[in-house]
Amino acid sequence: MVKWLYRLFIELTNHPLTSKWLASFTRSKWSRLVIPSYAKVYKVNEEEMEKKLHEYETLQQLFVRSLKEGLRPIDEHPDSVVSPVDAVIEDVGIITDKKEIIVKGKTYSIREMLGDDHIAEKYLHGTFIILYLSPSHYHRIHSPICGEVVKQWTLGGKSYPVNRLGLKYGKDPLSKNYRRITELCTNGMHTAIVKVGAMFVNSIELTHEHDYVNKGEEIGYFSFGSTVVLLFEKGAFTLDEQIIPPLEVKMGQRLGFFAQKKKSQ
Repeated sequence: MVKWLYRLFIELTNHPLTSKWLASFTRSKWSRLVIPSYAKVYKVNEEEMEKKLHEYETLQQLFVRSLKEGLRPIDEHPDSVVSPVDAVIEDVGIITDKKEIIVKGKTYSIREMLGDDHIAEKYLHGTFIILYLSPSHYHRIHSPICGEVVKQWTLGGKSYPVNRLGLKYGKDPLSKNYRRITELCTNGMHTAIVKVGAMFVNSIELTHEHDYVNKGEEIGYFSFGSTVVLLFEKGAFTLDEQIIPPLEVKMGQRLGFFAQKKKSQ
């Protein structure tokens, strides 16, 4: 019953016109009036922001704000994998032989998430990490590792909430929501960075246009709270033992280590 009521409420409110109006409002000069309240309600860390709160002319500008230089040092170990975002790690696990991941007790298809069975095949028995960004978080996305950009593509349309209630009661938001995917190749092994849109505001902007990215380099940003899913090939990634969900992490913080070369299967 709770799941049914939750989904009914979301369907009634999550209308394209609602999304269009909200996106328009956040970019308008009128949205500036709600910035102080927004910052207070969501406990935005004003000390970290590149500009003073009153200098943001729209709510959209606050959403995609940059931070003061040097506040997010990138882990310097050459083989480390870092968090691509400020977020809460909601779950970590192993991708099953059915190309599925289990998050908060729900099963998601990575074939559906990636939109390609051949690509999903690479990640069998690999590791997944779910990173949730709340409305208070820094919303710019950075590369977790150095690597060659193999492919970038976009899937999905309508988006549902990706918070804890959304993951528990929603319509498979991680594999059905609007999402933009970047696949990297490092040391002959692949990593998928799945950037999942949030309810109402489906905006995920890519800011990197080159064929290679460095660890910690900015690759895009969200316009509202959202989620990043990291997928690693089997044997490519070893999780740091201190990473135990749920855990708040900062962009650039070490999540684990990437293998120096591909292991024989």
